Amino acid sequence: MGDLKNKRIITVATTGAWPRKENNPNVPTQPPEIAEEIYQCWKEGAAVAHIHIRDKEDNDSMDVSIFQEVLGLLHQNHPDCDIIINLTSAGGIANSEEARMLPFQTIKPEMASYDCGTMNWMYKGIFNNNPQFLEKLGYAMQEAGVKPEVEVFDPGMITDAAYYLKQGYLKEPVHFQFCMGCAGGIQATAENLIFMRNTLERAVPGSTWSAFGVGKGAMEIMYTAIAAGGHIRVGMEDNVMYSKGRLAESNMQLIARARRVIEEFGLEVATPDEARQILGLK
Repeated sequence: MGDLKNKRIITVATTGAWPRKENNPNVPTQPPEIAEEIYQCWKEGAAVAHIHIRDKEDNDSMDVSIFQEVLGLLHQNHPDCDIIINLTSAGGIANSEEARMLPFQTIKPEMASYDCGTMNWMYKGIFNNNPQFLEKLGYAMQEAGVKPEVEVFDPGMITDAAYYLKQGYLKEPVHFQFCMGCAGGIQATAENLIFMRNTLERAVPGSTWSAFGVGKGAMEIMYTAIAAGGHIRVGMEDNVMYSKGRLAESNMQLIARARRVIEEFGLEVATPDEARQILGLK
């Protein structure tokens, strides 16, 4: 299998809660599109699929039946696909706490997101992740046998995660996703990513981490994360553009570029089973 230290996990975030067809007509929003895009991204090298779903009008949703439809189509049409499933536990910012937890409680995927703090979101509203909810969310994930992907949008959320770990709401080994460049969070720069990594190494040593940059910081964060020992996330949830003035043709196009960068750096793309070892999944 080779040295896992030389492996880099690629997570694909195909859809998100925000991008719409008018932003990029290639954003997959309905279950058949999402399922097929996940499969094709797996073929390109994605080991983890971070999944959001939409309703019939392409609005964000946490409808369990739609998640089940996506996964049913994926496994029915492509039974060989062993990609790690990572469900959102947020959707948009207006979903109830119960609606946010029900998909992973019902489906019991290998992973689900755990947004570790409340923040102003995109200058439009409040993304509410209050302490009581984070306690409840941590225990609910443990009961469901789901590994949290701890999403952090600023360094303070890393130290918050250290507290929840100490209190038992999170369990080691912890996996972090550095979400950078979102309006309301830390800017997507190389300097900030190194600061986030160093903060993590002091606060929660032994953790694994991944990073992505929104918009113009995407490539800077991808290059820096790979060089600094982290893993990466790409996809049209975070960027509908491939480069300045050029719309992304598909999520697969973004995965293919990520693979090239990893391999040209002299590293290897982790398979799903290698990612499971790295992340401590059972």
